[in-house]
Amino acid sequence: MLPLPTNITLSKRAIRWMKKWQDAITKKTTYKEQIEEADRTWGKSNKTFDEIKSKLRQMSNKTKRCNYCEDSFADEIEHIYPKNIYPEKTFIWENYLYACGPCNGPKSDKFALINLLGKLQDITPPKPIPDNHIFVKPPNLQVALIDPRVENPTNFIELDIIQTFRFIPMTGIEGINKLRAEYTIDILRLNEREYLVQARENAFDDYKARLVEYIQERDNGAKRAKLEKMKKRIQQKNHASVWFEMKRSHQYVQELKMLFDQAPEALNW
Repeated sequence: MLPLPTNITLSKRAIRWMKKWQDAITKKTTYKEQIEEADRTWGKSNKTFDEIKSKLRQMSNKTKRCNYCEDSFADEIEHIYPKNIYPEKTFIWENYLYACGPCNGPKSDKFALINLLGKLQDITPPKPIPDNHIFVKPPNLQVALIDPRVENPTNFIELDIIQTFRFIPMTGIEGINKLRAEYTIDILRLNEREYLVQARENAFDDYKARLVEYIQERDNGAKRAKLEKMKKRIQQKNHASVWFEMKRSHQYVQELKMLFDQAPEALNW
């Protein structure tokens, strides 16, 4: 899980439509009515959604990979802050990312805050919502989920590329930051799905092989165009967190140090 680009924006036309829909929600008198309006309005067929998906694809290295698991084809607009809890963020561009069904479905409206005691406070609405349910706005507390649109997940989470290929809280972090790292890993099921763990290990081997191939071609005098193509293939490969972690920890892993010492330019890819 990596930070997402901040320089990709929507057109003025899309922004106008988003504001129109969001204003319709905000104008509702009660919190319950706002949630109902958000649910009613979301997903209307409109060119704006085509543009949103196109921009999210750009944010995903143009590969349409899920911004959470980095493995699967992404085709769903995910609300980081669930619209059924935060209707005021339903049509806010900064609240979107691209997700796959296996990530977006189980996460759904699951959401937690960190209370003043430093503990998780679950604010997930019940399903189905009973008739006597009282709709109360969530308190203004620290959100537990790490938000890759505005935060750098790699400051909280690292990937063990030596043994387990599982995500763990960043070495040295404590307290709320560690709690947020653990919550994010858990709620997105980044370690629970064994096929993801295996895919990361496979990606690790593939990245190494591609780097070896690049070094060989470069040293044999390959043309720049070919080397750029090889570089691009590495940059657009799935499980980009594996590549990031290889670069971050290369000084401490002998086989990686040897590779990056031969191709130091790859550290900037």
